[in-house]
Amino acid sequence: MTLEVLQSEMITALKSGNKFRKHVISTLVDAVKNTAINKNCRDNITEALVDEVMLKCKKTAQEMVETCPAGRVDLLIQYQNQLEIINEFAPVLMTDEAEIRDKILEILGENDIEPVKKNKGLVMKTIAPKFKGKVDMGIVNKVVGGMLV
Repeated sequence: MTLEVLQSEMITALKSGNKFRKHVISTLVDAVKNTAINKNCRDNITEALVDEVMLKCKKTAQEMVETCPAGRVDLLIQYQNQLEIINEFAPVLMTDEAEIRDKILEILGENDIEPVKKNKGLVMKTIAPKFKGKVDMGIVNKVVGGMLV
């Protein structure tokens, strides 16, 4: 996802008169821009940065849905609608543990790293940049922990 696509979707929502959708997307655009400013890359916003911010916003929205008080049905519906819109733009994370295990073994083979317990830090350091934004790192940590002997 690029910032330009996100901005064009915001404009489309504005033109169609869908204020809620426009508000959610503009919040996403603002979050991307603020993160870019904080990382000193305001003029060069990459897709990876946009995806990172989308995942963070998705996680926040999911937590809002999960922690919403049971008596506030109106608020829960609003949070769920917000999450649906964010899901349209957020990247889909890989969750299949077998597939993740295969990728980890492939990366370890390329880097000549032995899958032993004492190398866990090195293993995580090696695979983290390749998996960031594509896989839930909690699942990766669990898979790596189960692989190492």
